[in-house]
Amino acid sequence: MRKRATYLLFYLITIIILTPALIVGQGQKNYDKELRRLNAKIDRVRVLVDSLEFNDQLLLPELMAAFKQAVKSKTQQDSITIVIMKRINTLSNKIAMLENQSRFMDSTALEIYNKLVMVENKIVTLTNSYNEMSKLKSGKPISSEPKFNAAKYRQTYMESLGYFQNQEYDDAITGFSELVSSDATNDLADNSQYWLAECYYSQKNFKQAIGEFEKVFNFAGTDKDDDAQLKLGLAYQSMGNIGKARDEFQRIIDYFPGSEYYPKAKEALKKLSIY
Repeated sequence: MRKRATYLLFYLITIIILTPALIVGQGQKNYDKELRRLNAKIDRVRVLVDSLEFNDQLLLPELMAAFKQAVKSKTQQDSITIVIMKRINTLSNKIAMLENQSRFMDSTALEIYNKLVMVENKIVTLTNSYNEMSKLKSGKPISSEPKFNAAKYRQTYMESLGYFQNQEYDDAITGFSELVSSDATNDLADNSQYWLAECYYSQKNFKQAIGEFEKVFNFAGTDKDDDAQLKLGLAYQSMGNIGKARDEFQRIIDYFPGSEYYPKAKEALKKLSIY
């Protein structure tokens, strides 16, 4: 029994002594294994780094060259953009200049057209006045009767037309005014009213002329209505009232389709439509 206890004690002492050594030995093995694993990982990382450094040495010049080319292209593009913008600005300035010239030409064309219309109007007006005078001269001789009888009325009318043709408009206005106020039923009363308006028109007193031309329509059966209608349009046009001028010319188209002034009214509307 005592021998067995001694043996057991020896066994326990042996275990106590050897156990730390065994533990240390096992730990040393694990440590070595872990160390080898870490060294292997370090070697792999080193290989990867070396590979990246090698790739960088190959790719860096290409990247730098590509970057320089991109910078150069950007600079060229910016330069081209600046040139294009300058050209656009130049073209814009030229367009603005042409637009201004076009407006000036349109204004000049309208002014020339108005002057041509006035010249043509004077020619037509004088022609009409001479025609009327010729018709009157071919009639019965004028006798020295009272001032407002038919013969005197005709004589005063012819004298007033003569004043008009000689551009003595004030004397013509006096004569035609007396005729209109003396006998509005006379066959020449509507003509007198028309030529009275023509006198003011020739003096460029367009506002007064418009009022007198409008009175022509008060005479029933007058043959001067289309003449007066045309002159209303021309008077408003000369005053610069293009809207009213269009309206008056349009009335010739609407109400006087058979008038000799119909083509002239259409042409005037066509000209005024561009302004």
